[in-house]
Amino acid sequence: MDGREGPEAAAAVLLARDLFLDEGHRYGCAETAFVVLKAAYGLRDPLDSAAAVALNGGIAYGGGPCGAVTGAALAVGLLAEGRIGDHGRAKRVAREVVADLAEAFRAEHGALDCRALIGYDLRAPGGHEAFLASDVWRDACLRQVEFAVRRLAPLADPATWDRAVAAIEGGGAPEDPGRAAAGRDGEGDSRGPAGRGADRAR
Repeated sequence: MDGREGPEAAAAVLLARDLFLDEGHRYGCAETAFVVLKAAYGLRDPLDSAAAVALNGGIAYGGGPCGAVTGAALAVGLLAEGRIGDHGRAKRVAREVVADLAEAFRAEHGALDCRALIGYDLRAPGGHEAFLASDVWRDACLRQVEFAVRRLAPLADPATWDRAVAAIEGGGAPEDPGRAAAGRDGEGDSRGPAGRGADRAR
C-alpha cells in the first residue's frame, strides 16, 4: 500500500472523525457511518441519522453486528435504490456490497460483533458508562467506522459504482472500491463488492 487515498474516502474519513469524536456524543457508530456515506453519496438529508439510531452498539447496544457495518448498509441500500431502477436488482447489488464489507471488516478487525470488538456489554448496568470512560470508542470504534466509510465512500464516483455493479452482476472479482478509486492496494478483502459474484445475488 503506497499511502494514497482517493478524494471521496479521504473526505469521508475526515467527516467521520469530526462527527464521531464530538464530545456531545451526538452520533454513535452506526449513525456516523450512515450520515457520512449519505453525504458522500449526495443523498437527501445527509445529517439525519434517525434510521440508524437504534443500530449503535451492535443493534440497540445488544453486542451484535458493528454499527459501522449496519449504518453503512443503510446508506448503500439508499444508494442502490436511487441508482438502479429495478428494486430486485438494487437489493442484489446492495447485498453483495455489504457482504463484501462485512467479510473485509471481519478480516481486518478479527470480529464483526460489537461485544467481541470492544469487550463491553453495553446493556449491563454501568456498561455504557464504563465503555465511554475507557476511551475504546475513541480508538477501536473510530478505526472501525473509518474502515467502513473509507471502503465504501468511493462508490460515490459513478464510474467506480458502475464497475462494482457490472462485476456483481457478471460474477467477476473486481478490486474493492477504494483500490479502484485511488489506484492503490486496498484494505481488507481485495476482492471487492462482487467477491462472491452473481451466484449469491438471487
